[in-house]
Amino acid sequence: MFQAAAISNPNYNLTGQDFIVVGGGGYIGAHVCKRLAERGGRPIVFDNFEAGHEHAVKWGPFETMDLRDRGQTRAAFQKYPNVKTVIHLASSIEVGEGERAPEEFYENNVSGAFNLLMAMRATGADRLIFSSTCATYGETQNMPLLESEIQNPFSVYGKTKLAIEHMIQSYHKAYGLNYVTFRYFNASGADEGGEIGEEHDPETHLIPNALKAAAGLGKGLKLFGTDYDTADGTCVRDYIHVSDIAEAHIQAIRAMDGGLTQAELNLGTGEGYSVLQIINAIEKVTGLPVPYEVGPRRDGDLTQLYANSAKARKILDFTPENSTLENIIETAWNFHRCKWGV
Repeated sequence: MFQAAAISNPNYNLTGQDFIVVGGGGYIGAHVCKRLAERGGRPIVFDNFEAGHEHAVKWGPFETMDLRDRGQTRAAFQKYPNVKTVIHLASSIEVGEGERAPEEFYENNVSGAFNLLMAMRATGADRLIFSSTCATYGETQNMPLLESEIQNPFSVYGKTKLAIEHMIQSYHKAYGLNYVTFRYFNASGADEGGEIGEEHDPETHLIPNALKAAAGLGKGLKLFGTDYDTADGTCVRDYIHVSDIAEAHIQAIRAMDGGLTQAELNLGTGEGYSVLQIINAIEKVTGLPVPYEVGPRRDGDLTQLYANSAKARKILDFTPENSTLENIIETAWNFHRCKWGV
């Protein structure tokens, strides 16, 4: 059975506070909104729903808007002049697509974030929690990764996120923007009640695609490369439950309320699993085989990435409590099985 998501500092209350959540209709955004509402806060979702879903917006109002439109972004922020804290989760994320269409990634991710920062400054919102990525580190053998690791991103996706990190740091220095930047490792799993989960279209992430293959839907899983320098030749990643990511955002708000003005923090578990290990774990949890075929590497994919999370533990008192591999797979399977009717 999947376990209910544990909540750190459960008495921390956000009653009466509004939060703008950009990308709140997306996978991580919806879980963040649910956790904000559970603590008494009101999430106000800004989303263009190109990747997010209106049906995932359940805990507050939403504005259909696009960060690439500077005037529209400014107008949306002006509707909520009392909001001080913005959570920015909206971006193009598919690594291979970024290599094929970099212009789209730079426009959506970098230009969109610049428009958001200008709108925040114009309306007095002075606290930002930004979803960055471990892909900003690039190819390195220094595992587990510390935040002090040199950032040399390999993919267009990672390069756009690093550019945004630099903009945020500049706004902090010049204009006093307070911020927490989270470098996510692999967000995974689903809401423990099966209410929300991963719904990308197209879906490029390993766990939902492997579950789909196990359920006998589609053509089976495509495994991209078995010639990496790892124990079994497949990529190694650090998988953290999306409910733990949501809780980290609450702890970031708590820390900023307590005076934190800036931080770059890894969000991971510190343990890496290969693609083949994930497949084996899915077969064990579901009792079903995962058919797959081997293909070439994808452009932009790195050999291994897993976190040293000591800094988040020290600064935020945050430790992932729901991120066992079994729980990640069970909650994801529960959500997708209901969605697919299998």
